[in-house]
Amino acid sequence: MKIRYKKKRLRVNLFIVIAWGVLVVLTLFFSSKRQWFDYVYFIMLIFHLAQYIYENKKQYLTIENGTISKNLLFQTKKMNLNEITQIKKFAGDYILKSKLEELTITTQIIDADSLVDLNAALEQLELPADRTPFARAV
Repeated sequence: MKIRYKKKRLRVNLFIVIAWGVLVVLTLFFSSKRQWFDYVYFIMLIFHLAQYIYENKKQYLTIENGTISKNLLFQTKKMNLNEITQIKKFAGDYILKSKLEELTITTQIIDADSLVDLNAALEQLELPADRTPFARAV
């Protein structure tokens, strides 16, 4: 299951790629002599394009085969679902804790439908009632 980014985030990233692309094209055609920062524009375009393509393809989280993976461009953080000992909700974010590591999930950048799926997946974990933010007071 993929937990998707908000469409607004992906559109903003695409706009940034287009803006860098326009800047590179304008620099190529209208600059009479090359300077070192002209190449920085091109590097920034490549970096943002790679980030956009990666985020659009991989999305934010992947939950499969008993693991949850946070997909970042230069690093992927993984945690086994059966090793999670505590789920904390802090400032709208989820902090998944195991004995050895922590995984912070920023919910503000998650699509609303995917957030429902994420909540359902986290509710299925069999944690004690005092260790999960999903416990309902009766």
